[in-house]
Amino acid sequence: MAGRRQRVLAYVTRERDGVRELLVFDHRDYPDAGTQVPAGRLDPGESLEEGLRRELHEEAGLEHLTVLRELDWPDEFLADSEYEQHAFEVRLDAPTADHWEHVVHGNGDDAGLVFLYGWEPVGPALVLWGRGDPLLEQLA
Repeated sequence: MAGRRQRVLAYVTRERDGVRELLVFDHRDYPDAGTQVPAGRLDPGESLEEGLRRELHEEAGLEHLTVLRELDWPDEFLADSEYEQHAFEVRLDAPTADHWEHVVHGNGDDAGLVFLYGWEPVGPALVLWGRGDPLLEQLA
């Protein structure tokens, strides 16, 4: 994976009524893009954690959080990607709504897009990017 631009994915979790939930979003204007978690490419000179925090701020408006751990990335998952992938489990340290709409800001390709956020139970029924996501097993 060396030499490829790095990309971070944020698996933001919470416990609610004894159920582990994951923060996900859908594109308001591009529903065919599928349900996703906040993610994005690192800027030059940015650390993984700096990029993760920036992406969560730009894409979801989130700031008060704790990075719990980097998840183990399965070698075969998205192996054909042009990016070196890094996924993190993140906990919010402030209450947040169950659902909200956020206009993406920043300089990325997604600036100006509207993301519809909500929480979904972590489990095999949760589909991200139109396919199964083996990283969810690490959150159960």
